[in-house]
Amino acid sequence: MAEDSIFLGASRHPDDSYQQAERLLLKYANRHGLVTGATGTGKTVTLQILAEGFSNAGVPVFCADVKGDLSGIAMMGEEKDFLSKRADTIKLDPYAFQEFPVIFWDLFGEKGHPIRTTISEMGPLLLSRLMNLSDAQEGVLNIAFRIADEEGLLLLDMKDLQALLVHVADRADEIGARYGNVSKQSVGAIQRTLLVLEQQGANFFFGEPALKISDIMRTTPDGRGAINVLAADKLMMNPRLYATFLLWLLSELFEELPEVGDPDRPRLVFFFDEAHLLFDEAPKILVDRVEQVVRLIRSKGVGVYFVTQNPLDVPETVLSQLGNRIQHALRAYTPREQKAVKTAADTFRPNPDFDCFEAITKLGVGEALVSTLEAKGVPSMVQRTLIRPPASRLGPITDAERDRLLKASPVFGQYDESIDRESAFEILQKKAADKAKAEAEAQKAEEAGEVEERSRWSLPDFGNGGTSTKTRRKTTTTRRRTSNRQSVTEAAIKSVVRSVGTSLGRALVRGILGSLKKGR
Repeated sequence: MAEDSIFLGASRHPDDSYQQAERLLLKYANRHGLVTGATGTGKTVTLQILAEGFSNAGVPVFCADVKGDLSGIAMMGEEKDFLSKRADTIKLDPYAFQEFPVIFWDLFGEKGHPIRTTISEMGPLLLSRLMNLSDAQEGVLNIAFRIADEEGLLLLDMKDLQALLVHVADRADEIGARYGNVSKQSVGAIQRTLLVLEQQGANFFFGEPALKISDIMRTTPDGRGAINVLAADKLMMNPRLYATFLLWLLSELFEELPEVGDPDRPRLVFFFDEAHLLFDEAPKILVDRVEQVVRLIRSKGVGVYFVTQNPLDVPETVLSQLGNRIQHALRAYTPREQKAVKTAADTFRPNPDFDCFEAITKLGVGEALVSTLEAKGVPSMVQRTLIRPPASRLGPITDAERDRLLKASPVFGQYDESIDRESAFEILQKKAADKAKAEAEAQKAEEAGEVEERSRWSLPDFGNGGTSTKTRRKTTTTRRRTSNRQSVTEAAIKSVVRSVGTSLGRALVRGILGSLKKGR
């Protein structure tokens, strides 16, 4: 096997006789690729033999195990009659079995090492896609991220974002005056969506320690590339989270890796299985982002291979960037299926020996139409190809085998325990506590001031010989207070006085007052 290429299988003449070996040149492997075909036609095995080939060439691989049967790549293959027969037919000699260096990952931490990122690293665009937000809600989320940047609030996990949204809602009028309307209804809608995501397990994905890109680009001492397998059978229950995670990882590779031009072989190959989930109902801005990443990440030495059932699942702007094509069988019973077959056939460089449209509908399991980039990056003429059998095990590994491999993993213990350091949640919680304390102290001081103001007022001193308030207070502490109750006689006299209303009564009063003045 040539060291500069990956052996894919052997093409056949129209009479089904052996024609030639079909290979994928490593020099052009970072020009991306597409693996398509209906369910049960052999896409997973094709992905497996591609991953094996890249690993043996020293190229790390990242791929998702959607159905759970790709995990067998970590174990040595077993001899079976149909595999040996295929090896003989395509002249694969020797057909050696091999196990490969695999690192298992799992967003939920059940079948692999936990894989996490932070809310800040995910960013508002991908989060909006994940939560399926409206334009208005996405605008509010962008404002929230801006506030977090201005105020130095780290957004690491779900509770950080929830606390930030409460903070934004509380300051809606102030923030709205600076950045535009911040509707509390929009904030509430985002919070409800976050609650749904949390119930679906997204809280396992957001946090620290965040994944280091270097950990998925490892090589073994013997020079083989690590095959990173993401357990995605449970993750597929939330397809939007699955697609958003893979797009985030692709974006991180694009942003972190330096330019390397056109290397002799890729630095990493990224397989995006069930690729249609990425583009289903995706807004144009997200599709444009994917196109940009796919177009530019080649110069970073990363090859991206989309694996899906139908070539129509991938937008034309992205499809045109995929130079290496492996097309398994498609059905053509409905008008849409016929359109998909025609689209697939039209993307190949024609072969005069057969009709592509007809060939796609008649391919057997493990057969494919193959066209790869040759010298100067020119697509090869499409060939009917029998795909080679894998060197590793077909089918899943056991739980005991998985546990053993996890404990022997080079990242064992690095990501298994989450870290919860001070971030937006703790900072905003402390600010709220300090504000509540300050308000309580201000209220207490205000109440104390009111008491002091009231204490400056004094009452008139009746019947104590003109003693001062201070003296009266002292006196009342030493003798028992005289009752304020009126006697029956006093009450009667006061009642008579109050009833005096005649002119005679008023004259008597004036006379008494006049005699008092004269006596002075």
